[in-house]
Amino acid sequence: MYEYLEGKITIVTPSYIVVDVQGVGYRVLTANPYRYTEDSVVRVYIYQAVRETELTLFGFVDQAEKQLFEQLINVSGIGPKSALAILANADHSGLINAIANDDAAYLTKFPGVGKKTAGQIVLDLKDKILQLDTGSQNSSEIVKVSNDILALSDALSALESLGYRTKDVEKVAKKLREIPETTTDDYLRQGLTLLTK
Repeated sequence: MYEYLEGKITIVTPSYIVVDVQGVGYRVLTANPYRYTEDSVVRVYIYQAVRETELTLFGFVDQAEKQLFEQLINVSGIGPKSALAILANADHSGLINAIANDDAAYLTKFPGVGKKTAGQIVLDLKDKILQLDTGSQNSSEIVKVSNDILALSDALSALESLGYRTKDVEKVAKKLREIPETTTDDYLRQGLTLLTK
């Protein structure tokens, strides 16, 4: 089992990154891949899922995010890809608060989470999530993905859905990262401007 990979990011796509570790490229599915930058050297915490002939690596920015993922996949009806989709669309501190406060309605806004699954998440994780939340000095900060990263990721995904090539979007992503914190709409507007130059 892998605990983490440490190496250079060589590829960033809307759904995964490739981490080069001593000449071997590991394809890693991750929430919001655009928070990573090509050519940067990083440590990515890993969850390894094995199903028959398929081996999939899921990556996380820190142990807290990985632990949150592991809690989610222990809920009946939630697999690794569903858990990753929840993390990709969630403000992690908001997710923890919703579970701790029995707010199943908040959870239904995530992809693939209906009322039944939301109720199951609360039922299964309320006590465990509270332990996770108090297990660090400031866990809400540790697990929180900053709003600007989420906004940028959403904007880049929108550009691809408009038909722009992944390669072109990746080039634009590097320039958009230099912009101070802003909204998804602003990132999208500036991305379109750069792509039409």
